[in-house]
Amino acid sequence: MADPIQTGDDALRVSVLSEALPYIQRFSGRRIVIKYGGAAMAHAELREAVFRDLALLACVGVQPVIVHGGGPEINQWLKRLEIPAEFRDGLRVTDADTMDVVEMVLVGRVNKQIVNGLNQLGARAVGLSGSDGSLVEARPWGSGSHGLVGDVAKVNPDVLGPLLERGYLPVISSVAATPDGRSHNINADTVAGELAAALEAEKLILLTDTPGILMDKEDSDSLIRKLRLSEARQLINNGVVAGGMTPKTECCIRALAQGVAAAHIVDGRVPHALLLEVFTDAGIGTMVVGRG
Repeated sequence: MADPIQTGDDALRVSVLSEALPYIQRFSGRRIVIKYGGAAMAHAELREAVFRDLALLACVGVQPVIVHGGGPEINQWLKRLEIPAEFRDGLRVTDADTMDVVEMVLVGRVNKQIVNGLNQLGARAVGLSGSDGSLVEARPWGSGSHGLVGDVAKVNPDVLGPLLERGYLPVISSVAATPDGRSHNINADTVAGELAAALEAEKLILLTDTPGILMDKEDSDSLIRKLRLSEARQLINNGVVAGGMTPKTECCIRALAQGVAAAHIVDGRVPHALLLEVFTDAGIGTMVVGRG
């Protein structure tokens, strides 16, 4: 006789798979751009869960593209090398010495750690930076007062097309060069949003350290599950969306305005957050859509 607890677990797995089937069918062959960072990158159990989610997405025919940051590890190396870390207006002031560390950490260490973790699960990951193949062209951010902090001038999606068509999973660090060859540090959310637009992605997903957009930032039960583009703009204007959530929401708005079907702000502290958001009816974060 079967163990009733085990039978119950099996029934739950079958139920979850059954619920996921229409989403798997819908998104097979579609591109999803995911910004990976925060707690989901810092903690081993969450890293493993994200890697498994990504490998599963690729296995069922979805074409994920990963964009990552690596702020905490950059800070660790700056401290080790006795280079002061300075932030202004929420951005890292990036002089030439700091940029060397940023490039070393993001391109040489963090990127390869992600690639290796995914490849161990059979995901066929390929590591790139924005500079490779001129995938992303940078321009100085604002007036250049923050040093080598950049913004996205343009994206060349042709670099990724052949990789995606052959089943590879691109993992992209948010470092890119200006036309004169100077490397710049670009916000990973910004790179993810612009890549999603250029790739005509089905979804943009930002893994964050918050449940999503909250009506009351002190109350996690006030999570807004779904927003129209116009409503998201209004929440910024009204000050409901403020602080660090503002650039993330603006990133979603820009991606939607350029043709991305849906943008999601998801709590990366929840194990398997990606699968819960993409393959279940309820989801777990905030979804912003152009209309509907």
